[in-house]
Amino acid sequence: MRQQRGGVGGGLGGGRTGDDPGLLTRAVDKVFRFVRLAEFEILFVLFFLVAFLLFKDLMSRPEYNQIFVKKPDLDDPWP
Repeated sequence: MRQQRGGVGGGLGGGRTGDDPGLLTRAVDKVFRFVRLAEFEILFVLFFLVAFLLFKDLMSRPEYNQIFVKKPDLDDPWP
């Protein structure tokens, strides 16, 4: 079996001619351009998301939860 080089419809390039990038290449380039543009905002949101998940995990443990549900000792003279 012979491989076709160039020509119309041959190889992976399909019917594209010249330096026209493929659809997947253009999509990946747009994603990378967006990430470079919004890098700070993405990191900002990720920071708060991670902080929220850590806080939620800590507060769901029973030993930390007792702080919030423990009834105050009424016989204690110290306020």
